Amino acid sequence: QVRLVESGGGLVQPGGSLRLSCAASQNIISIYSMGWWRQAPGKQRELVGRFFRPDSPVYANSVKGRFTISTDNAKNTMYLQMNALKPEDTAVYYCTAYLDSGDDYWGQGTQVTVSS
Repeated sequence: QVRLVESGGGLVQPGGSLRLSCAASQNIISIYSMGWWRQAPGKQRELVGRFFRPDSPVYANSVKGRFTISTDNAKNTMYLQMNALKPEDTAVYYCTAYLDSGDDYWGQGTQVTVSS
């Protein structure tokens, strides 16, 4: 079982930046796929970006060029750097892990609010 804990959410003005973190309870090198999803009020959950090892991350068109996924294997942590934030980026952001076994895990989510 993998435990995922997100942090770094908050309130930011349009055009600002935030970096979300997702700390995993195990060595993330062994995790086949990790990613970020988000859910805005009244909307379905949508993919923000994810990677399948050994490939590079892929992103939703709505965030491409503004958001970047990275990892720090020594810290067992995945990040989501969000730049040029827009009000429509407001949502609860979740990190996910998908194992070779087919099991998938979700964090508890962190709120991101983009507003002036």
